[in-house]
Amino acid sequence: MAEELTDKPGEEAAEEAAEKPIKQRKNGLYPGVSDELAESMRSGWADTELTDLEPIAQAGHTARRRAALSAAFPGERLVVPAGKLRTRSNDTEYGFRASTEYAYLTGNQTEDGVLVMEPVEGGHEATLYLLPRSDRENGEFWLDGQGELWVGRRHSLTEAEKLYGIPASDVRKLADALAGATGPARVVRGHDAGIEQALTDKVTAERDEELRVFLSEARLVKDAFEIGQLEQACASTARGFEDVVKVLDKAEATSERYIEGTFFLRARVEGNDIGYGSICAAGPHATTLHWVRNNGEVRSGDLLLLDAGVETNELYTADVTRTLPINGRYSELQKKIYDAVYEAQEAGIAAVKPGAAYRDFHDAAQRVLAEKLIQWGLLEGSVERVLELGLQRRFTLHGTGHMLGMDVHDCAAARREAYVDCTLEPGMCLTVEPGLYFQADDLTVPEEYRGIGVRIEDDILVTQDGNRNLSDALPRTSEDVEAWMASLKG
Repeated sequence: MAEELTDKPGEEAAEEAAEKPIKQRKNGLYPGVSDELAESMRSGWADTELTDLEPIAQAGHTARRRAALSAAFPGERLVVPAGKLRTRSNDTEYGFRASTEYAYLTGNQTEDGVLVMEPVEGGHEATLYLLPRSDRENGEFWLDGQGELWVGRRHSLTEAEKLYGIPASDVRKLADALAGATGPARVVRGHDAGIEQALTDKVTAERDEELRVFLSEARLVKDAFEIGQLEQACASTARGFEDVVKVLDKAEATSERYIEGTFFLRARVEGNDIGYGSICAAGPHATTLHWVRNNGEVRSGDLLLLDAGVETNELYTADVTRTLPINGRYSELQKKIYDAVYEAQEAGIAAVKPGAAYRDFHDAAQRVLAEKLIQWGLLEGSVERVLELGLQRRFTLHGTGHMLGMDVHDCAAARREAYVDCTLEPGMCLTVEPGLYFQADDLTVPEEYRGIGVRIEDDILVTQDGNRNLSDALPRTSEDVEAWMASLKG
């Protein structure tokens, strides 16, 4: 990996680079750069400005979203940052993922971006503040670690305006502009400390939280573009699961990491990334709900609980789980447990429909699982008593689903009455994911149950007359799973 030609930390060097013409740098900031080389690097470059750009596919949707935001907060300055690069180690950064709120309102995904909605008569004027293209006059484009020749070309501000349909300005001037502005403001916190500092005397925690809640609830009902993205994410995820089944023999020879890497390849080829850390839990690891270490053995005769989702290039993620027999065939006990979870999922999915209470699908699935646990002699008493006391939760552990979208656990800041206590509407998308987990050290269950974990999860869209399973390209019944695996293994 190339190293920057500087003897100062990256941010300090970048600040000086932005302030000083390169031919004045004879103080050792960039050792070995002669005036002649500096002059050479300033000229002889082709004009690469893109003049035929079309607006991004979701530009109309983002404009409508900004209009709804404007109507909700008249007369107030609204500031939504994308976020900044975060250091992974020394002078290397994590891959950047724009804040959900910013991407939802703009479609832009570049670091340091900020959407500012300035109050005007009748609404707001939106401006997209971005880093412009690297400066070729002061040498930033080849000497700075975030310059064009190091990390790639940024769009010019003119290009950005065409792509996103929003006037664009240089973000490096924004903090000073905000500090000198007057009137009330709101900011989405947690993404850009510098912007928050510039607004410190104009915002309050309470008002800012109201902004965050509004943007979270705005995503509860998906528009046509978002539904298309979720369909795409589910289709890619199904192909990723197929990829995994085809290489289970290689995973047996290595570890769960082979499964993780196989799915990740599909996510990067067909999308932006994985939507969350893939859970590639083989054997008793399947009883750990968020097993993402993925360093365990993959053994024939055990189950593989694979919980993974592709995130599209526009940042919408699928969230799908299948519990697969590693050797292609469920044992009698594995099948009994799997079929019980499938029956619970069927009951949960059937409860997803417009006009139903959000909690209905969870209650329906939990009732089936409680009945099975009583039937198997693992719990005592009536179903009503078990559910009232929550006794089934020793083995079911988690809620049966959540909203899905740009975040895998989408709309998390929504008010209780708008989310978990809401009535389902067409356009809402949620997961239905019941599970049974018998811990390896649970002495209350027969030994043969211990270490078995099963979860089945699908992404369900509420429609006008019921629901649609967006991830139904993957089989769900135990018989269909076995036949599907056999077809893929040839």
